[in-house]
Amino acid sequence: MSDVAPALGQIAVLVAALAVAVPFLGRYLAHVYTSEKHLAVERASYRLLRVDPDADQHWKTYTMSVLGLSLVGILGLYAFGRLQEHLPLSLGFGALPADGAWNTAVSFVTNTNWQWYSGEAALGHLMQMSGLTVQNFVSAAVGMAVAAAFARALARNLAGGRVGNFWADLVRGVVRVLLPISVVAAVLFVAFGMVQNLLEPQAVHTLTGGSQAITGGPVASQEAIKELGTNGGGFYNANAAHPFENPTPFTDVLEIFLLLVIPFAMAWAFGIIVGDRRQGGAILAVMALLWGVSVALLTWAEMAGPGLAPSAAGGAMEGKEVRFGEAASALFAASTTGTSTGSVNAMHDSLTAPGGGVAMFNMMLGEVAPGGVGSGLYGMLMLAIVTVFLCGLMVGRTPEYLGKKIGQREIVLVALYVLATPVLVLTGIAIAITAHDGLAGLQESGPHGLSEALYAVTSAANNNGSAFGGLTSGTPFWNTLLGVLMLLGRFLPMVLVLALAGRFATQRHSPRGAGTLPTHTPLFVALLSGVALVVVGLTYVPVLALGPIVESLS
Repeated sequence: MSDVAPALGQIAVLVAALAVAVPFLGRYLAHVYTSEKHLAVERASYRLLRVDPDADQHWKTYTMSVLGLSLVGILGLYAFGRLQEHLPLSLGFGALPADGAWNTAVSFVTNTNWQWYSGEAALGHLMQMSGLTVQNFVSAAVGMAVAAAFARALARNLAGGRVGNFWADLVRGVVRVLLPISVVAAVLFVAFGMVQNLLEPQAVHTLTGGSQAITGGPVASQEAIKELGTNGGGFYNANAAHPFENPTPFTDVLEIFLLLVIPFAMAWAFGIIVGDRRQGGAILAVMALLWGVSVALLTWAEMAGPGLAPSAAGGAMEGKEVRFGEAASALFAASTTGTSTGSVNAMHDSLTAPGGGVAMFNMMLGEVAPGGVGSGLYGMLMLAIVTVFLCGLMVGRTPEYLGKKIGQREIVLVALYVLATPVLVLTGIAIAITAHDGLAGLQESGPHGLSEALYAVTSAANNNGSAFGGLTSGTPFWNTLLGVLMLLGRFLPMVLVLALAGRFATQRHSPRGAGTLPTHTPLFVALLSGVALVVVGLTYVPVLALGPIVESLS
């Protein structure tokens, strides 16, 4: 347990940095999504896109803009993959297979960044920069825009279903938030040893007298936005365990900070947008509580791993990067699965059975602790509405949230949202373990084999992107199945969120009464946390019992 003190120190530094940054960034985000002024570069973007940034869009128009942009992104990235061998800076790599190009295009447009390939051995510099990195910015900005639209709808009064302008939200998210922070982060990464170049693979001589080709590339610039935008993936197959992609303990903590800071700050911004900072504080508290519990459980599971070898090593060191240790790997794993990031600094297939179960549960929770950029906020708000509805039933009063009535149509949309992802996950795992091509990808039988498949479909449907590496996923069956799950898992919940936003934007604010449930108190924080855990527990416990739980008991 020699890593306990460094682990606590690392967590303390991370929490202190977040405590300083989140209020500042939250206020800035609220200003970004409520300001009526446009920067010069933004006006140029609107002229290029031929859109009116001041047009207040109906939720249906807003939704069609989201889906239309995403469709263009999928088609463009698919073409990029299929034509890669004819493009500059391809490094001699050939075209991606049709199923692989489909999977990659959907993966990066949906903010999932699931990778069935080894990045340094399959993709050239141009596709990494102009294909994947660009989508890292766009997909993150889309999630933030939808969350801003939902917050705006709760704040408005009789707005006729209008929730804002998607193109303005998109461009502002990129220009004012993601680009500036990414530039600063990339410079820091380069300063601490991360690779950033456009060189061909370099031949080096090893200590044993052999020769090895070392691939460089635009790593730091991609790493910055992949973490900041909770995208995930990696330039190298080893991801953030690769020394070129995560060279020092400082860059390790910085990467974790980047993937957490916007999701937490979005909750703070929410409170400002709706005119009651206490509401944002309550949502932030639930996110922080669930994240803290998952960090504690995963750290315990990895540092007290069962078995003779872990006991002798002082923890479960298999699959861990020895530069960081099991505690730092547990912190990274809890944070990356608590958000929709999917970046890893250790191999999740080598997590202990309870540790892998915690990581899986984080994703099954809907990634709301604190979740992806934007998606974490609107996911938690959906659970808050469920909590208010249940409490309203108990006291026999029409439930409301922030002055908005929750009637039959509203609760139907919320119920569909809550059920959508679990249905995708459970349907996906059923297909995977009954189809011959699905079983062929499993390298292990028994509970761990089920866990590999379950982790994959959970990661895809929740747009996470991390994986249990024991699954051979780069096959037509898995590429197709996971691509469908990623597509539906991203846009079906998003459409339901915007439909609910439209409903709220048509309503008049109701005055608070004696039976109104306060949604900013410690009691509500406890209720919301409990609802989140119970909803997930009732849905997934049976399948978890067949995988991580039975593996832990054995």
